[in-house]
Amino acid sequence: MASQPPCVPGSPGAPDKGKKTGSHLCTEQPPLVPSGDIEQPPHKLPYAALVRGYGRFNLSIVDTRQVPLLPLLDPLKVGKGPLPPKKHPMPEKKFWGSQESLSKIPFQIMKGHRHIVSSCHFCVDDTKLLSGSYDCTVKLWDAVDGTVIRDFEPRPSAPVSECSVTADSKRMIAASYDKTVRAWDLETGKLLWKTSHETFIASCKFSPDGKYVVSALDLDRGICITDAENATTVSHIKSHHSRSLTACCFDPGSQKVASVSLDKSIKIWDITSQATLLTITKAHSSAISNCCFTSSGHFLCTSSWDKTLKIWNVHTGEFRNSGACVTLTQGHEGSVSSCRFARDTSFLVSGGFDRTVAIWDVGEGYRKLSLKGHSDWVTDVAISNNKKWVLSASKDRTMRLWNIEEIDKIPLVIKYKKALGSKVKQCEVCDRPFSIYESDIFSETLTKCVFCRMGAKDLWAEASSSSRGEDSLARECSPATEG
Repeated sequence: MASQPPCVPGSPGAPDKGKKTGSHLCTEQPPLVPSGDIEQPPHKLPYAALVRGYGRFNLSIVDTRQVPLLPLLDPLKVGKGPLPPKKHPMPEKKFWGSQESLSKIPFQIMKGHRHIVSSCHFCVDDTKLLSGSYDCTVKLWDAVDGTVIRDFEPRPSAPVSECSVTADSKRMIAASYDKTVRAWDLETGKLLWKTSHETFIASCKFSPDGKYVVSALDLDRGICITDAENATTVSHIKSHHSRSLTACCFDPGSQKVASVSLDKSIKIWDITSQATLLTITKAHSSAISNCCFTSSGHFLCTSSWDKTLKIWNVHTGEFRNSGACVTLTQGHEGSVSSCRFARDTSFLVSGGFDRTVAIWDVGEGYRKLSLKGHSDWVTDVAISNNKKWVLSASKDRTMRLWNIEEIDKIPLVIKYKKALGSKVKQCEVCDRPFSIYESDIFSETLTKCVFCRMGAKDLWAEASSSSRGEDSLARECSPATEG
């Protein structure tokens, strides 16, 4: 049984031994709350008692700890003294949106779809975003605040596999598993036309000049090219591949269509001649998921379920002898679902089933950075025209808008270079520096740059006049001509 609280020793009101007079009870200390057979020290109270006591006076424990009269432990005296001035902490510098702890790249999360986000694009001078989803909707977003501006009506009756927008951002299309392709006016949201097919549509793209629409058809393993104004069929190539198509795209000249398939092959169709110009069989060791051209149309990138990306020089046909001129590996731990070149080909972005977005240095052939944050597969990626933003769509029903404006200042870039074991040597002939990798065959015996080894001074002059991105790709692809 708990004993009675003692009086302060030596106080005038201390009772005589053996007396229990009520008037002589100690009034200098508040009664203690019993806690088993051990008395609490007079200067501390149980936390629960403090909460109950201060809660009656609408005063938080944090505030009461700042009051000088608190040592008396008398709740009735708490408000009788002036509170000390509150210290206002300095506001912390906050990133726009959230911040991923590993990559330190600011991003904003776009939430609005109720199912997998299958496709994403920048439009209207990078101020708007376009997305398609398995929830049978196509949405237009404000890129600044991340709000939905418009749901395009009438909605498809099945999941949207892909959407595309014209270069002038005036029209957009969406392909759906209801076997239709619909076109809308982007500004008004008015439905312009609708075409139906006899099979599922895996992919659809506008041509850069806005005159054509290409659709990748599933069951008949072909492509259909449609006039974008009146929706009439220009070409319908059946059995173009031996298995179902996964993606298709136009070249920058709007005259050629590249298509990829589960059969691991790449085909390029010419609209003018109505013939297949190039066929690359067994381009990957597994199904090819996506493809995209560079701005010059000389190079085509393909992503695959074999966890790699490959860049092909389709202009000179160098792949015929020695395969892809650049193979990008060690970027994703799982299948690669999508790929997209920056406008000047200075870098490449890919998305994968490992929930990450990879940013690649195309010329050097290494991964600059891995953007992490999605909780499920990354299904599509896009790059803004000013190269400051990367947009990613995911199976987790969200899109993420990443700010990569200062990517070159991130230390991780240097770390990935070192991880690949890159070295820089000086050519013994022209004194020009060139990069090699420890994993390269005969890397220790190389003493000349690729141009001196080939004796191709004219190639160097041509490459120097091109853009930085195309220049890097040309140097990487040069050895393939002699391979």
